[in-house]
Amino acid sequence: MSLTRIVSSVFKPRQKELEKHLNGAEELQQQVLHSLIGKGKHTEYGIKHLLNNTKNYEQFAQNVPVNTYEELKGDIDRMRHGEKNVLWPGTVKWYAKSSGTTNDKSKFIPVSEDGLKNIHYKGGFDTVALYLRNNPKSKIFDGRALILGGSHSPNYNLPNSLVGDLSAILIENINPLANLVRVPKKATALLSDFEIKRDRIAHECLNKNVTNISGVPSWMLSVLVRMMEISGKKHLEEVWPNLEVFFHGGIAFTPYRKQYEQLITSSNMHYMETYNASEGFFGLQSDPDDKSMLLMLDYDVFYEFIPMDEFGTDNPTVVPLWGVEVGKNYAMLITTSCGLWRYMIGDTVQFTSKNPYKFVITGRTKYFINAFGEELIMDNAEKGLAYACEKTGAQVSEYTAAPVYMDSNAKCRHQWLIEFSKEPASLQEFSDLLDQKLQEINSDYEAKRSHDVTLQHLEVIKARPELFNEWLKNKGKLGGQHKIPRLSNSRKNIEEMLELNSK
Repeated sequence: MSLTRIVSSVFKPRQKELEKHLNGAEELQQQVLHSLIGKGKHTEYGIKHLLNNTKNYEQFAQNVPVNTYEELKGDIDRMRHGEKNVLWPGTVKWYAKSSGTTNDKSKFIPVSEDGLKNIHYKGGFDTVALYLRNNPKSKIFDGRALILGGSHSPNYNLPNSLVGDLSAILIENINPLANLVRVPKKATALLSDFEIKRDRIAHECLNKNVTNISGVPSWMLSVLVRMMEISGKKHLEEVWPNLEVFFHGGIAFTPYRKQYEQLITSSNMHYMETYNASEGFFGLQSDPDDKSMLLMLDYDVFYEFIPMDEFGTDNPTVVPLWGVEVGKNYAMLITTSCGLWRYMIGDTVQFTSKNPYKFVITGRTKYFINAFGEELIMDNAEKGLAYACEKTGAQVSEYTAAPVYMDSNAKCRHQWLIEFSKEPASLQEFSDLLDQKLQEINSDYEAKRSHDVTLQHLEVIKARPELFNEWLKNKGKLGGQHKIPRLSNSRKNIEEMLELNSK
C-alpha cells in the first residue's frame, strides 16, 4: 500500500476543521486575539499597554499603537541579548533575518517557540492537508521532499540562540522524523554560500526519488537548472519521474511560470502558492483553479488592515478582518505569538472574497512607484509584464524599475531593467505592450501618460545574463530569503545595477 495513503489519515481531521474558515472567520479571529492578549499581558510590553485591562478589539486598538520595525527594534535587541518577558513570555532564542529598513541593513524578527509551533509549522502542515484534499491520488510521501533553505549563525554568541533565514531556523528545529523524507542532508541545506550549496544539492538529489519541492521560485529554478546541467537531461521529469508538486512562495510566481512549465512538461505537475514570511505564515492557495489564497485565521496571528489610500497619513483608518472590503488595496498589520504587536509587515493585499476570506498579494508598502502621482504597484507590474510576455513570446527572469525624474523640459519616465530568459524579437514592441497594459489597468498611470504631457513612454533596458544575481552577490545576499527590489521611488538600486550592466 502507498505510504501516502496511510499518512493521509493524519491530515483528515484538520481538513474538516478548516471548514470553519467558511462561516466562522470573525469568531476564529476573536479567539486568537483573546489568546494573544492573555499570554502577552504579563510581558513588559503588555503591562505598558494595559493588556491586563483589554477585553475586546476596540480596547486593543485604543491601547496598543501601530508599530513598524523601528518602534520595536530596541525591545527586540534586548531580547536578542537574552532578556526575558519583553515582547513575549519567556526567552526567545531564534531570530529570522529579513531585508532591512531605511536605517538598518537587516531586520531581526523574533521566532518564539509558540510562533514556531502555532504559526510556521502549522502552516506547513496545512499546506500538505489542503494539497492532499485537492489531490487524493497523490503519492507525495512515497518519495523525498526537496526543501530549499537558507543559513543561520550564532546570535550574540548566546547558547542555542540562532539568527538567520527563517527557512534555516525551520530546518534546524524540524521533527527528526521529517529528515527521513527530506533532502538534501542538513549540512548542505544550511550552507551559507549559495553557489556551493546549489551544486551540492544538485549532486545529492540527482538519484533521489523526489516527489515534491519547496522554496522561492528564483532560487529553486537556479538549483533545477544546475540539476539539468549535471544530469544531461532536457526535462526534470526525466530525473524525477514522480515529481508532482512545487510549493512556492516568497515572490510572485508569474515571471517564472513559463520557465518551470518548459522545464517540467509532465501533466501531473501541480503548483501551490504559500504566503509564508519571516514574520509568519498567512495564506494558502486552497483551490488550484483560483490564484487567490485562503487567509489562515486560527493560527497565532491576528490581522488588521489599513486602506492604502490612507497609508502614510497622520491618522489612517485601521480595520479588523471583518471590516475589510473586497477589491480594496490594504496594508496588512499583524499581532503574533512572536511578540509582534500591531506590526506593519510591509505587504499589501486585496481581498477577492469574504466567505471565505481569500486574497491576493498586490505588493509592498515600500515597493511601488509614485514619483508623479501614478501609484504603480507590483500587481500592476506583474500583470503588465505577463501581458507583454504573452504577446511577444518573451520570458522575464528578473526585473526592477524606478522613475527617471523630470529634466529641464519637465519630461520624466519609468525606467525598467529586465533580464530575459527568452528575449522578445523586438524590445520596442515589448515596451509598447507593457506601457499599454499599465495604462489599461492603472487609471492614475493612464492619466499621467495622457498625451505624453507629464509621464513619457517607459524605457526598457535589457540586462545581461546573471546581472541581478551578481548584484545580490556583491551585497552578500545571494540565496536565502533575499529578493530583488522590484519597484522603487529611489534610483539607488537601479543605478548600481546599470553600472554593473555596463561592465
